[in-house]
Amino acid sequence: MSMENRIRQTGSSNSGNPVYWPSLFPRQPARVLIVEASPPWWSKTRTVLCDALDNFLSLACSLDGPCRVPLLSLYAISRQQECLLPFVQVRGNLARLRSCVEELRSIPEEGCIRGAAKGVELLRQSVLDSLQQFKQYFRHTSNSTQASNNTFLEVTVVTSQPGQSIVRHLEKGLKDADLVSLKRLLVVQIASTADWGQENSSPAAKDSEAEDHLMLGAEVDLQQVENSVLALETVLKAWFQEQGGDTEHLHLLLPSPLDNPLPVCIKCDMQERLISPALIPFNPNLGVKTGNIRDLGHITKGTANQSQAPQRLKAIKTLRADGVCESMLYGLPLVICPTTCWQLDWDEMETNHNLFHALCHTLQSRDLFLLLQVEPTQKSPAGGPGVYSHYILQPSPSLSLLLKPVVSRELLLPCSLPVQTQEPTPDALDVLQGCLSQLDEEFIFNPLSLSSNLYQHLKGRGLLSQPRYPYSRRISVANREQTAGSGPPWLLSPLPPPTRPLPPLVLLLQRHLVPL
Repeated sequence: MSMENRIRQTGSSNSGNPVYWPSLFPRQPARVLIVEASPPWWSKTRTVLCDALDNFLSLACSLDGPCRVPLLSLYAISRQQECLLPFVQVRGNLARLRSCVEELRSIPEEGCIRGAAKGVELLRQSVLDSLQQFKQYFRHTSNSTQASNNTFLEVTVVTSQPGQSIVRHLEKGLKDADLVSLKRLLVVQIASTADWGQENSSPAAKDSEAEDHLMLGAEVDLQQVENSVLALETVLKAWFQEQGGDTEHLHLLLPSPLDNPLPVCIKCDMQERLISPALIPFNPNLGVKTGNIRDLGHITKGTANQSQAPQRLKAIKTLRADGVCESMLYGLPLVICPTTCWQLDWDEMETNHNLFHALCHTLQSRDLFLLLQVEPTQKSPAGGPGVYSHYILQPSPSLSLLLKPVVSRELLLPCSLPVQTQEPTPDALDVLQGCLSQLDEEFIFNPLSLSSNLYQHLKGRGLLSQPRYPYSRRISVANREQTAGSGPPWLLSPLPPPTRPLPPLVLLLQRHLVPL
């Protein structure tokens, strides 16, 4: 049974009306990663980039639940443009993808330093080649569900050259190209400490860049990161987040003001803060699992590829923050932000943003939480009202809110925890204080300082669960041009046929033959 069918079955149970992802990741774009592996920068970035990519792919290939990274292709720019990996499905393909990472790692660190103009031209050619390859892939898989959902492409260029210069040259070089399927072009500059923030464009240059963006018809972004595994992992993990954007995720309904009969509706988007441990296979010991696949989506049969209506969360009470017990909250939290849906006009988006900002400020300044209720979308089998679910909305210093499910009376278990009124004995107090003084104290908890060894666990278990990819390959531009009329590279390079066992007579002769 496929994972999608299992999600449909679990989502059909009438266990409340949880907040769900409206689209359940149906429109995640295909990904292209273009790595500039040219001297003299490659010697400083090779190990860091390959380690980050290796860690990311070990997680991306192993995740259960909705497919977050459906397709991936990898290009390397060294002495020439090379396609190390044509478009392949990411899930369950760890051996092949890790083989590609090792091939990227094997590119020499030293060599002739070519001119900047030649490097930019190779980057431009890689972008165009990836678009052409994507069109061919889509044409040959046009009847599949995956192809109908993933019709857009996002290209990420990783370079150590000045980022704004790369962006300007790519915009000029791609103006006349067919970029209908290109949703976004991201240039990631691995910057040293000396280079950080040095490029500051003038207002005139920024206006010119904005015009180039409009003429290009695709979103073009520049992101500077430091040369570390953690920073590059963060760039890649952004691919895990939902990339729909066709509609807002939820409507937050507040009581109508005294001078207006209509309720106030704030349109919001949801964002995951973490990957649920329930999506990690092989049952690693990551602690108590408070969520499962159903936390990521509540869909019914036949709606997997349809756009869901935004959730409607109605505010029913304000709560004092110090009066909410954490033991009443459960499941995975969601970060709530003002929507960036492209279908809203600018005036509506600005008004919505201001209302969201005012709500965050009011809750934060008054130390309040908001109690929300989700009305059931389906009636019970007996014809009565369905099951309600409730949530707590917590403010934060940033322009965001934290949404957590809260337990209802039907699920609450009895618990008697008497308040301790007596002071502890001096001897026990001295012992415990001495123990705690041996531990390091941090004023702010940083989860980035914790490592569970999950990457190594997934790499080992993932490679054991599938056969080793039998060969590595590089597809040069010349080879692709020679075979352009025959079909895409992923069809021209099929897996080698399985070898048949030799007959017993041949084996007997081989044992007795003496090599000359």
